[in-house]
Amino acid sequence: METQELIVGLQRGSESAFRHLVDTYQRRVYNTVLAIVQHPDDADDVTQEVFMTVFESIRQFRGDAQLSTWLYRIATTRALEAYRKKHARKRFAFLTSLFGGQDDGNEPDDRLHPVDFDHPGIQLEQQERGRVLFAAINRLSDQQKVAFTLHHVEGLSYQEITDVMQTSFSSVESLLFRAKQNLRKQLRNYYYNA
Repeated sequence: METQELIVGLQRGSESAFRHLVDTYQRRVYNTVLAIVQHPDDADDVTQEVFMTVFESIRQFRGDAQLSTWLYRIATTRALEAYRKKHARKRFAFLTSLFGGQDDGNEPDDRLHPVDFDHPGIQLEQQERGRVLFAAINRLSDQQKVAFTLHHVEGLSYQEITDVMQTSFSSVESLLFRAKQNLRKQLRNYYYNA
């Protein structure tokens, strides 16, 4: 199905067009979201939210950008919102524990430590290095994290990232340069001692 035909079908509420959209983009959206939120259950939830957002707002899509660009923009925005919300709850739980808040013992103890997560794009023997890398990516600023993920995980060009992030080409270059520098600093000890 051609992209324009897909957009028209989606705007008319076609179930087959929506199924085609999900079949075509679900894995890419999920991998992008997972690289940002770093928890498979959260990535599943956010991916569903992304497609629901597309379904609910496709009539407002004017075609100023490519459909894939629009999807990545929604995916990264939703993923960052979920990431911030989850980490705000963790900080609140930590502060509550410091000041004598009640812990009923029913919550999992991942409030202060990120869960180990395995990205599906990493082979088994590379899982440890992948965990270290994604932990380092997680410490990047939001903008650097999005640019790095779109370029190195999803393989988008600088121009495509410019469109997704709605920023200038030079800003994307700068974000990726700073992300690489920050990752080099963070990973230097790990690779030096490995």
